[in-house]
Amino acid sequence: MFMNFIRNNKVFAGVLAFLRIYIGYQWMTAGWGKITGGGFDAAGFLQGAIASASGENPAVQGWWATFLETVALPNADLFTFLVMWGELLVGVALILGIFTNFAALMGITMNFAFLFSGTVSTNAQMVLITVFLIIAGYNAGRYGLDRWVLPFLKNRITKKNKADKKEVVIA
Repeated sequence: MFMNFIRNNKVFAGVLAFLRIYIGYQWMTAGWGKITGGGFDAAGFLQGAIASASGENPAVQGWWATFLETVALPNADLFTFLVMWGELLVGVALILGIFTNFAALMGITMNFAFLFSGTVSTNAQMVLITVFLIIAGYNAGRYGLDRWVLPFLKNRITKKNKADKKEVVIA
């Protein structure tokens, strides 16, 4: 019953739109600040996270620090680009309500990466709100561009699949 309410109720879709826009604004401003600030470099953040994996009470688990040290740090330029533009694009997509589920999934993935790296900030709050967006599915983007874009894409894919089946039958 609760799942049905979250996934189908039009009034709750309005609440989800508010949450979606709030989270989107947080992502967009964070990404825009990194892009225009000119001083963001993921290498410093990664080194700090790796350093937080040692000591008496490590904030970062060893397996994650190993990933950061062997994969992320050697590719810090790529991760710098991905974080800056990922934050901006996730934010814009959530604000506009386009590909909402995918944007929320990418946002929660970044939030968990930041949490694993020892940063708390607003990430836990953002994870909690984003879980509702993901669970709500289509309803989270009902009052956004998903309302028109998803049915259009579904219709295009369905027409293409029907055309492909006709070609197969003829051959």
